[in-house]
Formats: sequence, C-alpha cells, structure tokens
Amino acid sequence: MEMVKIFDTTLRDGEQSPGASMNTEEKIKLAIQLEKLGVDIIEAGFAAASPGDYEAIFRISQTLKKTTICSLARAIPRDIETAARALEKAQSKRIHTFIATSPIHMEYKLKMQPNEVLKRAIEAVKLAKSYCEDVEFSCEDACRSDIGFLKEVALAVIEAGATTLNLPDTVGYRLPFEIGSIIREMKQCVGESAILSVHCHNDLGLAVANAIAGIQNGARQVECTINGLGERAGNTALEEVVMILKTRQDVFEGLDTRINTKEIYACSKLVADITGICPQPNKAIVGKNAFAHESGIHQDGMLKHRETYEIMKRSDIGIPEDNGLVLGKHSGRAAFKDKLESLGFSGISQESLDAAFERFKILCDRKKEVYDEDIRSIMTEESTKIPQVFELVSLQISTCSSGFPYAAICIQKDNGQKVDAAIGNGSVDAILKTIDRISGYNGVLKDYKVEAVSEGKDALAKVVVKVEFDPNKPAVIGHGLHLDTCQATAKAYLGALNSYLCMKELIVTKKMR
Repeated sequence: MEMVKIFDTTLRDGEQSPGASMNTEEKIKLAIQLEKLGVDIIEAGFAAASPGDYEAIFRISQTLKKTTICSLARAIPRDIETAARALEKAQSKRIHTFIATSPIHMEYKLKMQPNEVLKRAIEAVKLAKSYCEDVEFSCEDACRSDIGFLKEVALAVIEAGATTLNLPDTVGYRLPFEIGSIIREMKQCVGESAILSVHCHNDLGLAVANAIAGIQNGARQVECTINGLGERAGNTALEEVVMILKTRQDVFEGLDTRINTKEIYACSKLVADITGICPQPNKAIVGKNAFAHESGIHQDGMLKHRETYEIMKRSDIGIPEDNGLVLGKHSGRAAFKDKLESLGFSGISQESLDAAFERFKILCDRKKEVYDEDIRSIMTEESTKIPQVFELVSLQISTCSSGFPYAAICIQKDNGQKVDAAIGNGSVDAILKTIDRISGYNGVLKDYKVEAVSEGKDALAKVVVKVEFDPNKPAVIGHGLHLDTCQATAKAYLGALNSYLCMKELIVTKKMR
C-alpha cells in the first residue's frame, strides 16, 4: 500500500478559528489523542507567535514518542530559530516554513518582488535544514500563483533541502478540477524529489473535495483538522478524507493512511469539548445525525439490510452501538477506570482518576441516569485542568420577575476565602460582576454558550465562555460543567480567568529567561 500522510493542524490552524483557543494542558491532551489516532505529523503551533504556543510545542515535544511534531515558522530567521528551540526535545521533528508566492500577496502584503521572495524562501529552507532534517516549505496562496513561478520556487527550495512541498489553497478559491490540474503539473515538475502536500480551506465548501482531487493527482500528504476546524469557514476535515479513502477502496485501491479510525469519534468529541465548537448535527462522519435514520422508508430498509442506507458502521469510527447506562452509584473505581479506557481515556494520572471518580459518585447521587457523554465530559475537564488560582466554593442566586437579581459568591484563593455579592441585569450578569469584584479583574464577555451534555431534564449543563481580560491580549476560553447552569457559568468564568493568569505567568517567565 502507498501511504497518504495525514498532517494534523488542529492545534495551529484549527485554533485560529474564532473562539477556539486552547490552553497548554488542553493542547497536550489533544496531542496525546491525535497520536492515538495515528496521525503522521502534528503541527503543534506557531512557536514565534506567542509564549503559549512556544510552551505547548515544547511540552508536546517532550510528551509524544511516535508522531512527528512540527512548528510553523515564517521565512525569517527569528521564527525558524524559535521553532528549532521549541522542538528541541522532540523524538521526531519538522520545521514548516512558508512565504506567499501569489502576485496579490507579493504586491500588497509582502511588498516584495518575485526574485526577493525566491531568495527569502531558499535562505529559510537552508536555515531550517541546519536545525532539522525534515523541512516542509509552503508557497502561501499557491493556488493563485503563477504556475511558472511556482515551479521555480519548488525546484529551488527542494534543492535547498525541503523534503515536503505544500501547495495551499489558502483562501478556498479553487475548484476540484483546478486543484487536480495544479497538483498534476507540479508532480510532473518535481517528480519523486519531494512529497507534494495539499492544504485546502473551505470558503466555498470544497476543502475535502479539493484535497481528494489533490490525492488523485499525486499529492501524498493532506493537511487537515479534526471536525474541519479552522479560520473563516474552516479547513479540510480529517475524518472525511480518511473515511473517503477507507470506504471507497474501489477508487483508491493501493492508497491508505495510518489512521486508527476507531479513535475518530473520541478525537471529535475532545475537540468539541475543549473548544466549545460542536460539529453541526448533519456534519459528515461525526455529526449527531450522521448515523440517524428518521424516514420510515430508510428505517424499513435498515431493518431488512443495513447496507441499503449505510455505507459505514458507527463502530468504524469508534461510536458505541448503544449509549445506555453502564455505571451507577454502586459502581467501583475499577469499573469506572475500565469505562474510561473504553471511551478512549488511557494513561490517566491517579490524581485525575480520583478527582473524576469523586465527581462521578456525586453526580450519581443527584442524577437519575448517567450516560457515557456525562463521564466523557467530566474526564475531559479533569484531564485538561490548569493551576487553579481562584476556585468556586459556593454560589447563591436570587432572582424574580419584578425584583433585582443578585449573586452571593464565596471564592478561594491560596488559603483564604472571600465572599461578596452584586446586583446584575440577570443571574449571569450578577455572577460575573461578583467574580470581578472578588478577583479584582474585570472581564468583557465576548461569547457565552450553554448546552446539555446528554439527554433528560437533569442533564449536565456545559457552559463555554470567551472572555477578554486585557484589550491588548487575545480573549481566553473557560469551561464549566454542573447540573446547575448558574454554577456551570461561575466555573466557566473562573476557568477563563485562571487561563488568563496562567498565560500571564508564562509571559513573565519567558521575559525573565
């Protein structure tokens, strides 16, 4: 079999999706899951972009043993040197450097002539090659570049040491037959001297179709993200490309990936839980309705022969055949751990296991039915925790149709507790104002989402907030999980505050170095 490499950029390009920022612990957890999934390369971030990105790449490099870890770098020395330092501990590493090659980018963004771009590209690849053997070069906006210039750049960077040449459809402009033509012509130009890669954006809804056209014409690496997460309309969805190649072996005979497809659903859920961005219900492969059949005709056909309306089985991507109750208040720690492993959580620290088990037992006492999704959400929250500067001790809410809503909150910091109260325009506003008063930090709420984790009136509420604590810094994400939506809101807001303080500490530490 000829392998198509899967280059996952969820942690880099996926995180650029508005509202999808992740803290370092969340990135490490996701990287571990991506390694279980079997991706060939993880683009763990853009080391020069921020101290948080640098720290995440550095720690992921220390943690993972099998997957190649990659950092993005502009074609400038400082970026490349920073990427090399961040990847220093990686067992297998790649530097991915890039510069734009399209006329519109060179003229208006770079303000450079083609000969200057070519020189910069060659110098960048040579410098990256001095730090690591595996170097990828991207011609940003390749699919709107002059094909003659593209060939000139490609041959030059390959001679300079690039082993992978990426040809992105940066703005999602091209149609599948156009991508196919570009890749076919570039393949004839470079031959076997480098692996051709495609990186397609979804602005016209064609990212997956374009990636597939690239594969059909000689590309042997696809850059993609879990759930198609990414800037603007998103990127090529990893799960769709992989399942197309697996399901349509009549067309792609002789081509395969190293992906363990039974880990796809676990990856999808983890990304959704961390970012708060869930795939739409009708999303291919991982959407809530992807394997649902409501039409009577479809149901009748399914009962008679499954393949009348299903080309894949839900178990192929790791979805349990039923999501019924399996654990309850009398279940022990061993059974709980076994269930976690069946849901894709392995290598769990004893501290995280103990904390999750205690929360599970409390939930069993309060909730009539405990579902796999409840357990998954609890474990995700525990395994991605960052240092807790502020912790919620208690919350009291009072509201009525004609009075003033207020919140009284007790928060712990270090070894002390502080209580305060505030009136708001509603319960949520009162909670956030009280936390601001107690903590001394005033946040601006940019986004607020609440959803039920599972089914039933007593379902766990999952709240995701996006908060700006400093207008000069990116907004941060916070998560809260509780049976009571107000409690979940307070926990989510405090989670965002703790993430912000953790990031501030990283910046101070890096400056001190």
